[in-house]
Amino acid sequence: MVTELGPDPNSGGPTQALVQSPIAAIDWSAPWLSPWREVGQPVAQRVQAGQAQPAALNMTVLARWPATQEAPVEFVPQDALPPGMAYESYIFETKQCPTREGLHDFFNGLVWLHFPLTKRRLNQLHVAQIARTGIAPVRGPARDALTLFDENAALLRAPDALWNALQAKEWGRVFGDLRGLWAESCLVLFGHALLEKLVFPRKPITAHVYRAYPATDSIIDMDAWVAASLSDEVLATKPFAHLPVLGVPGWWAGNEAQGFYDDASVFRQARLACL
Repeated sequence: MVTELGPDPNSGGPTQALVQSPIAAIDWSAPWLSPWREVGQPVAQRVQAGQAQPAALNMTVLARWPATQEAPVEFVPQDALPPGMAYESYIFETKQCPTREGLHDFFNGLVWLHFPLTKRRLNQLHVAQIARTGIAPVRGPARDALTLFDENAALLRAPDALWNALQAKEWGRVFGDLRGLWAESCLVLFGHALLEKLVFPRKPITAHVYRAYPATDSIIDMDAWVAASLSDEVLATKPFAHLPVLGVPGWWAGNEAQGFYDDASVFRQARLACL
C-alpha cells in the first residue's frame, strides 16, 4: 500500500526548499522533457515547496493507481534499505524503491511512473543476475548492460534509413541528408542519469539509443513494447547506437549553427573493424 509522507505543500509548510532544492534548476520547457512535463512538474513543485521526494512521488502514485489497482512501486526514504541488502533485491521483494533527495532519484522516480513495465523488467533481470553471481564489487557484462540501459538509454522509433545511419555514425546523413526523418521519428529519453545530466546541458552528453517498435508513439505502448523485448540475450548484443542528444533537430538552438556537427570530439567516427 502506498502511503503519503511529509507535509502538504499547499498547507503553508516550509518554503526554504524552494530556493535550495536542485529540482529548481530543471527547465521544463526543454524539448526532451516534453513526455515528462505533465507529471514531473507538479512533483517538482511539491518538492520545492518542502515535501520529501518519496512523498511527492507517492502522491502521483496514489492518483495513477487507486486502491483498486496495484501500484508498481512505492517510494520510501533511502534509509529504509537494510544495510547489506542489494538495492535491486529490496525493490523486487518489497515493491518499495529507496529514494534519496536530489535530481538523480527524482528522475528515477519519474521513469518508474511513466515506464513501470520496463522498470519492473529491468529489476527482474538485475535480481536474476544477482542470484547467479551474488553481489560482487565489480559487475559482470550482463549487469553492466542492464545498468547502462537503466541509467543512460534513449528509446527511438525511426525509419530504417535514419537508424542505420545512426548506428554507423554517419553524422552527415543523420543530421543532414536525413534530417527531415526526425519529424517522422519518436525519441524518448529513458535513463534517469541521462535526464539528470541534461538539467545542465552540454554538447558532449550522449545517449545509448535502443530501437523500439511500439504500436503508437504513446508512452504506454512504448513501455509495453520495450518491457517485452528486454532479455539478457538481447542486452548481451549491445543493441545501442550512440547519439549526442543536443544534435537532435529542434532540441538545441546551437545545432542550427554552421559547423555544429563538425566537432569530432563529440560526433565521433565509427571505429574500423579489425581484420
